[in-house]
Amino acid sequence: MAEYLIVLNKDEDTISFINVETSKVEKTIETDFNPHEVIVTPDGTKTYVTCSLGNKVNIINNESFEIEKTLEHEDFNFPHGLGIAGEKLYLASTYSEKVFIIDLKTDEIEKVFPTYQKYSHMVAVTPDEKTAYIPNIGSHNITVVNTESEKVVNHFPVGKGPEGVAVHPNGKELYVANQDDNNLFIIDTETLEVLYKRRIGTCPIRVVFSPDGKYALIPNRESGDLSIIETAHELKGNKRPWEIKRIRVGVWPGGTVFNSDGSKAFVANNKTNDVSVINMNTLEEESRIKAGVHPDGIAYLKK
Repeated sequence: MAEYLIVLNKDEDTISFINVETSKVEKTIETDFNPHEVIVTPDGTKTYVTCSLGNKVNIINNESFEIEKTLEHEDFNFPHGLGIAGEKLYLASTYSEKVFIIDLKTDEIEKVFPTYQKYSHMVAVTPDEKTAYIPNIGSHNITVVNTESEKVVNHFPVGKGPEGVAVHPNGKELYVANQDDNNLFIIDTETLEVLYKRRIGTCPIRVVFSPDGKYALIPNRESGDLSIIETAHELKGNKRPWEIKRIRVGVWPGGTVFNSDGSKAFVANNKTNDVSVINMNTLEEESRIKAGVHPDGIAYLKK
């Protein structure tokens, strides 16, 4: 099986399909205007790309690496974050402040509803796929969506400018990166209590967990580094989330993804036009892979 990185080059409206083994771009295709976020279906057959300034979603066939369909909607206004729950794709549209539910089989938009919050930007789905969390950058809070009823059930406050958000694989903790406060909140998913606060780098914008949940990686855009959080760091008999290392990567790191076994992570560096390869055994950057202009959204595909 071959491994690929699917890298969105925002400022040239292209996608690079990079062979992980060779570190070479095998194919580049054009997208609609300003591709931002990307997600691969669990079966690996399709990739969805939000073209935020073009107000479109490109759907890619992963056999041919070609766009097979494009979705448009009158309420797409900077479509951005993506998450999958069951047979449904959840999409957050930042400036229309709405959530779209798309059927993965038909690729049709089934439902649209507002968050009533400001700048709804990303989507994080729980491991059991029953809940979706949507950070609202302008409201400094998180919207909670029940994916079974497909309705908003709650909002709760976090720090300023929340953007990066992810649920630990154990389903018990929600990690929220607050870009305006330069910190990380670890929140109990049952009580919504903030369990821990951690100061990290400048302008943290993503949170990505290793497959086993041991590490959370947080790219800090303005300080040009990657915070490595050990989620159950043991010290004096206590286990707690702790930043055990911060490593330099490229300029303006953004999209981050792990390979399937968690041995490597990949960080798209927006302003150096490359991807940092992180060895998760040594916790060091081991190489860089060239990409297009302003790479940001990134996904991993094994086929």
